[in-house]
Amino acid sequence: MTALSSLSAPLATALALLMMAAVIALVAWALQLMQSANDSREFSLMLAGCMVCSAAVGLATVMVLTFTSPERVHARDLVDRPDQAAGISLDAIVLPWDPPLQRPSLAPR
Repeated sequence: MTALSSLSAPLATALALLMMAAVIALVAWALQLMQSANDSREFSLMLAGCMVCSAAVGLATVMVLTFTSPERVHARDLVDRPDQAAGISLDAIVLPWDPPLQRPSLAPR
């Protein structure tokens, strides 16, 4: 059991909003760095802006993976238990490289 799955719903929501604000602040800072790099023709500021932007993308990715993890979804009881049947069979899928399905003939035997 992870520490995030034991958080209450309002606390988890507040944490998600705080992380989203951090991502937005990082993107705004990256855009500001890139604008100043463009104004002063400094390549190092452009690289710094790209690094800050990639950090924001990484933080957003970790946030999405954390808040949608299977343990958290199971802890909130939002999905069925794994021991229950899914109700969807993959046997009904025909891929283009599979041989054609054999249809039963309609002629009486």
